[in-house]
Amino acid sequence: MVDKVIKASKIIALLEKGCSQCFVAQRLNVSRSTVQRTWQRYQETGSVKRRPGSGRKTCTEPRDDRFLVSQALRNRKSSYVDLKNTLEEVRNVQISLWTVRRRLLAANIHSHRPARGPKLLRGHRVARLSFARNCVSWTHEDWDRVLFSDEARISLHGEDRRRRVLRRRGERFAEACFEEITPFGGGSVMFWAGINSMDRTELVFIENGTLTGHRYITEVLIPYAQPALTALGENSIFMDDNARAHRSGGVDAYMLEVGIRRLDWPARSPDLNPIEHVWDVLKRRVRSVQPAPQTIRELKNVITAEWERIPQETIKDILTSMPRRMQAVISARGTLNTKLLSAFNVFKKNKEINAFHFYLASRYNHSVLSLNIIS
Repeated sequence: MVDKVIKASKIIALLEKGCSQCFVAQRLNVSRSTVQRTWQRYQETGSVKRRPGSGRKTCTEPRDDRFLVSQALRNRKSSYVDLKNTLEEVRNVQISLWTVRRRLLAANIHSHRPARGPKLLRGHRVARLSFARNCVSWTHEDWDRVLFSDEARISLHGEDRRRRVLRRRGERFAEACFEEITPFGGGSVMFWAGINSMDRTELVFIENGTLTGHRYITEVLIPYAQPALTALGENSIFMDDNARAHRSGGVDAYMLEVGIRRLDWPARSPDLNPIEHVWDVLKRRVRSVQPAPQTIRELKNVITAEWERIPQETIKDILTSMPRRMQAVISARGTLNTKLLSAFNVFKKNKEINAFHFYLASRYNHSVLSLNIIS
């Protein structure tokens, strides 16, 4: 709007100097009719601004729009209905839900599902910050000595709510656009694995009950984790989270006996573990298999096959993000938002990881990281 007013002012200035309308149109790169209408409007109104349009007036005033925006920013979990009712109660202005949506879109406020993560108490943030400060000086060679491990679970008919359908109006419940839900996902498979920049372990399926400390030793540590650590050399370090089976007295005694060095991992920190991103890659590959597995046996075969097909370069690229993760935790003073920023540069290179992570990383900036700062 400002540019149009400036251009109209130039038109009037040139015409008042005695220039012809044809010359002004060529000089300012506008049509001759534009010059003619601008001069006519200036003679009739004495102003270069456009006359008020004859279209329908907006149903809200600028103060009403600012009120909607401020209410939306004060309570981020308000729905359009809540904002509509609040505006009607406070300012006695009745508008539609579409109007609420348009006013928020004009202020660059969009509706999204909230990011999720474990709840962090002050002690958790202190532990995360201390861990990051101790490891921020580690080089890529130092991280290459670490065997990262974790368990994951994939359901037979699970749905991560990422898939979308393309449909026309009135086709919401059409068979082609409808996804059936199976109770408990039709069954699931739990498995363990370890990764480092040079290699990965085999998948270990946890069957016939929950994972206990004794099973963790006999089914995971002895046959898989210990050989992988031996291959990494004398200075190898083992990383596992603070699950109950991992921190039992028997497991601690066994690791002390065989000389396994364990990384002091902070509690409630899945965002720091790079294997979580590898699990994401694996789950996406499993969900893309067609035809989809229909039994638990088929699901296990698909998971095993896709695990072996993941390029080692993909895992290595993800592991290179560890120094940035540590720096992000320090910048966030121990809060959990580093999951959105940790592998930003890694995901640029890795085409197998969806661009949704880029979107999150760009939306949640330092203003989000400043929340929950340790006092």
